[in-house]
Amino acid sequence: MRGRIIRWGLPLTMASIAAAGVVMAATAATQSGAATVKAVRNAKFGTILVAANGKTLYRYTIDAKGVNKCTSDAKCNPYWPPLLVKPSVKLTVAGGASASLIGSIEAAHGMRQVTYAGWPLYYFAGDKAAGQVNGQGFEKAWYVVSTKGALVKNAIAQNASSTSSGSSSSSSSGGTTTTGTESWG
Repeated sequence: MRGRIIRWGLPLTMASIAAAGVVMAATAATQSGAATVKAVRNAKFGTILVAANGKTLYRYTIDAKGVNKCTSDAKCNPYWPPLLVKPSVKLTVAGGASASLIGSIEAAHGMRQVTYAGWPLYYFAGDKAAGQVNGQGFEKAWYVVSTKGALVKNAIAQNASSTSSGSSSSSSSGGTTTTGTESWG
Protein backbone atom coordinates (compact mmCIF):
# COMPACT_ATOMS: atom_id res chain seq x y z
CA MET A 1 0.00 0.00 0.00
CA ARG A 2 2.77 2.42 0.94
CA GLY A 3 4.50 1.83 -2.41
CA ARG A 4 1.29 2.67 -4.27
CA ILE A 5 0.91 5.93 -2.33
CA ILE A 6 4.49 6.93 -3.13
CA ARG A 7 4.17 5.90 -6.78
CA TRP A 8 1.00 7.98 -7.29
CA GLY A 9 1.34 10.62 -4.61
CA LEU A 10 4.85 11.82 -5.38
CA PRO A 11 4.15 12.79 -9.02
CA LEU A 12 0.93 14.54 -8.01
CA THR A 13 2.74 16.44 -5.27
CA MET A 14 5.50 17.46 -7.71
CA ALA A 15 2.90 18.61 -10.24
CA SER A 16 1.16 20.70 -7.58
CA ILE A 17 4.44 22.30 -6.52
CA ALA A 18 5.35 23.03 -10.16
CA ALA A 19 1.92 24.57 -10.79
CA ALA A 20 2.26 26.79 -7.72
CA GLY A 21 5.71 27.85 -8.93
CA VAL A 22 4.34 28.75 -12.35
CA VAL A 23 1.63 30.94 -10.83
CA MET A 24 4.16 32.63 -8.53
CA ALA A 25 6.56 33.20 -11.45
CA ALA A 26 3.77 34.63 -13.58
CA THR A 27 2.72 36.91 -10.75
CA ALA A 28 6.30 38.05 -10.11
CA ALA A 29 6.87 38.76 -13.80
CA THR A 30 3.67 40.76 -14.06
CA GLN A 31 4.27 42.82 -10.92
CA SER A 32 8.00 43.45 -11.09
CA GLY A 33 7.97 45.77 -14.09
CA ALA A 34 11.07 43.93 -15.34
CA ALA A 35 11.37 42.82 -18.95
CA THR A 36 9.36 39.70 -19.70
CA VAL A 37 12.24 38.23 -21.71
CA LYS A 38 15.82 39.40 -21.76
CA ALA A 39 19.03 38.28 -23.40
CA VAL A 40 22.04 37.47 -21.23
CA ARG A 41 25.51 36.17 -21.94
CA ASN A 42 26.05 32.55 -20.87
CA ALA A 43 29.66 31.38 -20.72
CA LYS A 44 28.84 28.01 -22.29
CA PHE A 45 26.10 28.82 -24.85
CA GLY A 46 26.61 32.48 -25.78
CA THR A 47 23.74 34.98 -25.63
CA ILE A 48 20.51 33.23 -24.60
CA LEU A 49 17.03 34.17 -23.41
CA VAL A 50 16.02 34.30 -19.76
CA ALA A 51 12.85 35.38 -17.96
CA ALA A 52 12.46 38.44 -15.71
CA ASN A 53 13.59 36.31 -12.76
CA GLY A 54 16.84 35.43 -14.58
CA LYS A 55 15.93 31.79 -15.09
CA THR A 56 16.83 30.24 -18.43
CA LEU A 57 14.12 29.80 -21.06
CA TYR A 58 13.87 26.75 -23.31
CA ARG A 59 12.16 25.62 -26.51
CA TYR A 60 10.67 22.16 -27.02
CA THR A 61 11.49 20.60 -30.39
CA ILE A 62 8.13 18.77 -30.46
CA ASP A 63 6.21 22.09 -30.40
CA ALA A 64 5.06 23.86 -33.54
CA LYS A 65 4.98 27.64 -33.92
CA GLY A 66 2.15 28.89 -31.74
CA VAL A 67 1.42 25.38 -30.38
CA ASN A 68 2.38 24.14 -26.90
CA LYS A 69 2.55 20.32 -26.94
CA CYS A 70 4.03 19.91 -23.45
CA THR A 71 1.35 21.21 -21.09
CA SER A 72 -1.20 18.53 -22.00
CA ASP A 73 1.41 15.76 -21.55
CA ALA A 74 1.39 14.52 -17.94
CA LYS A 75 5.01 13.34 -18.24
CA CYS A 76 6.21 16.68 -19.61
CA ASN A 77 4.20 19.36 -17.84
CA PRO A 78 5.52 19.00 -14.24
CA TYR A 79 9.11 19.45 -15.33
CA TRP A 80 8.68 22.11 -18.02
CA PRO A 81 6.36 24.88 -16.79
CA PRO A 82 5.47 27.46 -19.43
CA LEU A 83 6.44 31.12 -19.10
CA LEU A 84 3.03 32.59 -18.29
CA VAL A 85 1.72 36.13 -17.97
CA LYS A 86 -1.66 37.65 -17.31
CA PRO A 87 -3.46 38.81 -20.49
CA SER A 88 -3.23 42.46 -19.40
CA VAL A 89 0.59 42.41 -19.22
CA LYS A 90 2.50 44.33 -21.86
CA LEU A 91 5.27 42.03 -23.08
CA THR A 92 8.72 43.65 -22.99
CA VAL A 93 12.29 42.68 -23.82
CA ALA A 94 15.76 43.78 -22.73
CA GLY A 95 19.45 43.07 -23.26
CA GLY A 96 19.34 42.47 -26.99
CA ALA A 97 16.16 40.37 -27.21
CA SER A 98 13.96 41.53 -30.10
CA ALA A 99 10.61 43.21 -29.39
CA SER A 100 9.40 42.16 -32.85
CA LEU A 101 9.84 38.46 -31.91
CA ILE A 102 8.00 38.40 -28.57
CA GLY A 103 4.35 37.33 -28.47
CA SER A 104 1.97 35.03 -26.64
CA ILE A 105 -0.54 32.23 -27.11
CA GLU A 106 -3.56 31.22 -25.07
CA ALA A 107 -2.87 29.12 -21.99
CA ALA A 108 -4.99 27.53 -19.27
CA HIS A 109 -6.80 29.49 -16.56
CA GLY A 110 -7.01 32.72 -18.55
CA MET A 111 -3.24 33.12 -18.73
CA ARG A 112 -1.02 33.67 -21.81
CA GLN A 113 2.13 31.70 -22.61
CA VAL A 114 5.00 33.87 -23.84
CA THR A 115 6.41 32.99 -27.27
CA TYR A 116 9.56 34.11 -29.03
CA ALA A 117 9.73 33.99 -32.83
CA GLY A 118 6.37 32.21 -32.53
CA TRP A 119 7.71 29.35 -30.37
CA PRO A 120 6.37 28.72 -26.82
CA LEU A 121 8.89 29.34 -24.02
CA TYR A 122 9.35 27.20 -20.91
CA TYR A 123 11.33 27.00 -17.69
CA PHE A 124 12.98 23.77 -16.49
CA ALA A 125 12.00 22.66 -12.98
CA GLY A 126 15.59 21.46 -12.46
CA ASP A 127 16.96 25.00 -12.79
CA LYS A 128 16.80 26.19 -9.19
CA ALA A 129 18.64 29.48 -9.64
CA ALA A 130 19.11 32.17 -12.27
CA GLY A 131 21.71 31.27 -14.89
CA GLN A 132 21.44 27.50 -14.58
CA VAL A 133 21.03 25.51 -17.82
CA ASN A 134 20.31 22.03 -16.43
CA GLY A 135 17.58 21.40 -19.01
CA GLN A 136 19.88 21.92 -22.00
CA GLY A 137 19.69 18.98 -24.42
CA PHE A 138 17.28 17.05 -22.18
CA GLU A 139 16.14 13.98 -24.12
CA LYS A 140 17.49 15.74 -27.23
CA ALA A 141 14.26 17.75 -27.25
CA TRP A 142 14.87 20.80 -25.03
CA TYR A 143 17.31 23.60 -25.82
CA VAL A 144 18.14 27.13 -24.74
CA VAL A 145 17.06 29.89 -27.13
CA SER A 146 19.14 32.47 -29.01
CA THR A 147 18.12 36.10 -29.54
CA LYS A 148 16.95 35.10 -33.02
CA GLY A 149 14.55 32.56 -31.53
CA ALA A 150 16.65 29.62 -32.67
CA LEU A 151 17.61 26.55 -30.66
CA VAL A 152 21.17 26.61 -29.32
CA LYS A 153 22.18 22.95 -29.50
CA ASN A 154 25.93 23.09 -28.83
CA ALA A 155 28.28 24.96 -26.57
CA ILE A 156 30.34 27.72 -28.10
CA ALA A 157 33.99 26.97 -28.77
CA GLN A 158 36.28 28.27 -26.05
CA ASN A 159 38.84 29.32 -28.66
CA ALA A 160 37.06 29.76 -31.98
CA SER A 161 40.29 30.60 -33.84
CA SER A 162 41.86 27.18 -33.33
CA THR A 163 39.78 24.21 -34.37
CA SER A 164 40.85 20.74 -35.45
CA SER A 165 40.17 21.55 -39.10
CA GLY A 166 42.15 24.76 -38.93
CA SER A 167 39.11 26.88 -39.79
CA SER A 168 37.48 29.35 -37.50
CA SER A 169 33.91 30.36 -36.89
CA SER A 170 31.95 32.45 -34.46
CA SER A 171 28.39 33.40 -33.77
CA SER A 172 27.01 36.38 -31.91
CA SER A 173 24.29 34.24 -30.39
CA GLY A 174 26.70 31.38 -29.59
CA GLY A 175 26.72 27.67 -30.24
CA THR A 176 25.05 25.99 -33.15
CA THR A 177 21.54 27.32 -33.62
CA THR A 178 18.62 25.80 -35.41
CA THR A 179 15.25 27.03 -36.63
CA GLY A 180 13.00 24.53 -38.30
CA THR A 181 15.32 22.29 -40.30
CA GLU A 182 18.03 24.89 -40.98
CA SER A 183 21.23 24.96 -38.96
CA TRP A 184 24.01 27.48 -38.76
CA GLY A 185 26.59 28.43 -36.25
